[in-house]
Amino acid sequence: MVNPYKEFKQGSYIIRTFEPTVNESELVWHRDKKDRVVIPISGKGWRFQMDNDLPKDIQIGEEIFIPKNTFHRLHLGESVLKVKILEK
Repeated sequence: MVNPYKEFKQGSYIIRTFEPTVNESELVWHRDKKDRVVIPISGKGWRFQMDNDLPKDIQIGEEIFIPKNTFHRLHLGESVLKVKILEK
């Protein structure tokens, strides 16, 4: 399976970019093996959803903490979403 994003390493961060043209069926529920802090850099209309929660609008600059082994997913937005990811 091909990832629905592009990424590169920048210092201690991973920079990840999602295009608004990605097929929404590729934005699947998943779990990560490590705790992560995700910081949105740009993007409009994207939403983030944790397991057993309603989707929430992504706010630029607002940190999202994702505990390891917690199901979560993205919901498609209107423009390119770019985030910084720090794994703990």
